[in-house]
Amino acid sequence: MPYLFTSESVSEGHPDKVADQISDAILDAMLSQDPNSRVACETLVTTGLVVLAGEITTNAYVDVQEIARETIEKIGYTRDEYQFSAKSCAILSSLHSQSPDIAQGVDENTAKEQGAGDQGMMFGYATDETDNFMPLTLEIAHLLVHELATIRKEGKVMTYLRPDAKSQVTIEYDDHHTPQRIDAIVVSTQHDDFVKPADNTPQAKAEAEDKMQQKIREDILVYLIPAVKAKLPSRLHTLFNESIKYFINPTGVFIIGGPHGDSGLTGRKIIVDTFGGRGAHGGGAFSGKDPSKVDRSAAYAARHLAKNFVAAGLSSQALVQVSYAIGVAEPVSINVNTYNTAKINLSDGEISAIISQNFKNDFKPKAIIDRFQLKNPIYSPSAAYGHMGRTCVEKPINVSYVSIREDNGIKEEVRKNEIKNVIFFSWEKLDFVDKLRTVFAI
Repeated sequence: MPYLFTSESVSEGHPDKVADQISDAILDAMLSQDPNSRVACETLVTTGLVVLAGEITTNAYVDVQEIARETIEKIGYTRDEYQFSAKSCAILSSLHSQSPDIAQGVDENTAKEQGAGDQGMMFGYATDETDNFMPLTLEIAHLLVHELATIRKEGKVMTYLRPDAKSQVTIEYDDHHTPQRIDAIVVSTQHDDFVKPADNTPQAKAEAEDKMQQKIREDILVYLIPAVKAKLPSRLHTLFNESIKYFINPTGVFIIGGPHGDSGLTGRKIIVDTFGGRGAHGGGAFSGKDPSKVDRSAAYAARHLAKNFVAAGLSSQALVQVSYAIGVAEPVSINVNTYNTAKINLSDGEISAIISQNFKNDFKPKAIIDRFQLKNPIYSPSAAYGHMGRTCVEKPINVSYVSIREDNGIKEEVRKNEIKNVIFFSWEKLDFVDKLRTVFAI
């Protein structure tokens, strides 16, 4: 029987995403000077205020206040009328060093391998319903808010847009989990108070609000929806039809938003960050955490394996779970769920056993970090519009590595500036496909 499934996304100006981006910008700044930085940076944003807290151990020197302001300005909070502005907001920092009790289990030395930074289970999911092996509901939801931000920054149309926005997409699937049609699209976008009432009467105010809402709805349908549709493969264009139910700013005006409208916290959009409610989630957030934290690095590795598994033609869907004990390098377990879509004559239990036998070493923390080059400052782009399903790309960046040199008992800081090519979203590579086909003899 056909069923409906829904995913949501939020823009870079959503308060939780503002917090995520600040945390990851601080992480990147530290990794660009000291690749061995241990960072767990949490951010809170609210009216006129940013609070930084967490544990950091690094040889880098970073002006965290300046990085926070640069990030806020890049997002678009540049006007005092937003009640949260890059130049005027207060920034409080309460960052301290990592607990030595944790460090002794996580650090690598000559006697032992690097252990997991915490216990827990991480999940990676993939489906063949899109070219990037992501759920289509989430793919469209991300595109809606990303294109909305692009329109806002270009400033050619919809010039009333403000940074905060949310989207939600509902799609009807058939019994074979194939998308049939888009049932509903929800878009809520913050905006200027661009239509003033004729007087102070409730009727005049209501008329002004109606005019703003009508204009926003019209522009969403004229500018945003076609831009999103153009980003999708032509085979999916038929999903957009005249029967789609559009809910655009359904509560009415949305002038007060961002951190002034709702406080934001790092790590509060973990479903937006991953698979939009498909598969499963272990509960650990990503942003602000260095790759020794398996909450982040192992989730990337699980996504990589799931994506390659589906791309290899072994199933139409795959959910990979990996679990760890704190301070222990080898995973406690690896499990694969194909949702009865396996294209090989093996049970999920048999598939899991083969995967564990052949790939367990690839899931050790150091192996993950080395394979995906996760000690590079690559995380800021992942802090908005999802960590998964993104395009793997190599780009040059500026790094300024800092090391401590000791000579005759005198310690000296040595800084090396260079341009380095780094790979962003390396966990989206399809470089395990051949190995998986060999392992499963297809």
